[in-house]
Amino acid sequence: MAELNKAEIKVQITSEIEKTEKLIQEYKELTKPVAPENAIGRISRMDAINNKSVTEAALRKSKDKLEKLKLALSKVDDDDFGLCIKCKKPIPLGRVLIMPQARTCINCSR
Repeated sequence: MAELNKAEIKVQITSEIEKTEKLIQEYKELTKPVAPENAIGRISRMDAINNKSVTEAALRKSKDKLEKLKLALSKVDDDDFGLCIKCKKPIPLGRVLIMPQARTCINCSR
């Protein structure tokens, strides 16, 4: 990949890391325990617990994405960055910019 593209990719990855870190903070706030003494009613409490489970899943997914983004950022300057780990062909720049954590091309990811 050209140096200009690598600089652009670094900016994109850094931006995505910042967004993901903010999202993780929001999810952490939303996954705090639902206190049983809350006078929100039994049904509303069950809804809150269910919503908490959904948010916890989103939190796990965001943490996983953050790890992959940080790994991608650390590898941008590697000679094989942007090459599919399966077929060794270049991963299209658009895919790298949208999903910097992607390590395979579209064909190999299927």
